[in-house]
Amino acid sequence: MSKKALTREAILQQAVRSASQIGISRLTIGSLAEQSGLSKSGLFAHFGSKEALQLAVVQAAQAQFVEEVVKPAFAQPRGMMRLRALFHAWVLRLYAGNTPGGCPLLAAAYEFDDQPGAIRDALVAGQRWQRDTLQRLLQDAQDAGELAADSNIPLLAFMLFGLIQSAHHDHQLLDSQDSARLALQGFAQLCGQAP
Repeated sequence: MSKKALTREAILQQAVRSASQIGISRLTIGSLAEQSGLSKSGLFAHFGSKEALQLAVVQAAQAQFVEEVVKPAFAQPRGMMRLRALFHAWVLRLYAGNTPGGCPLLAAAYEFDDQPGAIRDALVAGQRWQRDTLQRLLQDAQDAGELAADSNIPLLAFMLFGLIQSAHHDHQLLDSQDSARLALQGFAQLCGQAP
């Protein structure tokens, strides 16, 4: 990786942490310059515009999610072990400290849900991919006989995704110490597994 690419990656990691606290919509080249100690012109050379920066942050946060949650889960055997690993890593990511203000993607979903454009499109594509991944892993568990044959896979994916959002909400807004435990218990109950 070139020095420019390494610098851009370091800037994006700082921007993801910042966006978790102030929101992607409030992230600007100027605010990032202040936090990072880099010049506005230097940041502009990397991103070109506020919207390009914000889009790059969404993409970086999505890539971070894949590295931290999806790839480790896919190292597990297909079926319930993989599904459980994905869900647990997703929930426990809230407590990892990489994003002190919570998941910037979940927060951005509310920021941009009614604002058409490239950022909303990227968020929609990412969240659809996450939901499709849940559905695929649920289907694998059902095919392996580890989930009831009459399980409604789209509904289960919807409810598991809802547990993730609830855990995030309760952890961030309500300062609940039980949000992860409740989400994991919800997973166990929905998927017929011992907690």
